Amino acid sequence: MNWILVVIAGAIIGWIASAIMRARTNIFTDIVLGIVGSVIGQWFFGSVLNIGSALSTGTLSLLGIVWGVIGAIVVITVVRAIVGAYYREEKMTGMAYHEEIKSKRDDEDKYK
Repeated sequence: MNWILVVIAGAIIGWIASAIMRARTNIFTDIVLGIVGSVIGQWFFGSVLNIGSALSTGTLSLLGIVWGVIGAIVVITVVRAIVGAYYREEKMTGMAYHEEIKSKRDDEDKYK
């Protein structure tokens, strides 16, 4: 029965965080995001920073949802930074490749 509450809290937390960050996610991603965000939020804000109310993160209480949403927003931001860096690198590599092919074609056209 406890895992059902975890899934419900994760879904609510993930949905709120996705709406705030304008992330286009499905319900499964929202649940995972909410659960992971709650764990991160409870660990960082509760254990590392010793904010007492953060220890209720992931529960179906107002403070639990607030700290879970903050943790999920941190997770979304980190994932966007990692994925964005990957796509920027991939785009630059692809552009450099196309520029190289274009310059080879231009060189071939000069000698025709």
